[in-house]
Amino acid sequence: MAVAFAASCVLSPSAFATNTPCSGKKGGIDHCQGSTFVCRDGSVSGSKKSCEAEMGGLGLLESGAGEMQPASSPSCSCRTGSYCTGPRGGRYCITDDGSKSYLRR
Repeated sequence: MAVAFAASCVLSPSAFATNTPCSGKKGGIDHCQGSTFVCRDGSVSGSKKSCEAEMGGLGLLESGAGEMQPASSPSCSCRTGSYCTGPRGGRYCITDDGSKSYLRR
């Protein structure tokens, strides 16, 4: 009985599964924008983790390294590190496919 339990723990893929930022259809992490993860599909991750803390200097190589900033022009692409504010105060940026990706509060 103990051997079967130990084998199931070792062989179970869910035993080592973790919820990582930008996983699945987002394609993985592209770079950091301050503490925000910018994903390869151009969206931002809703992760509570800090990109700076997780990636260190490695994740900051391609970015401006600052936090996401309010857009000064009509363009608020997630890749540029700028966001727009909706009529009810929600902060979002535009992904590569033109959809909105909301930032955590």
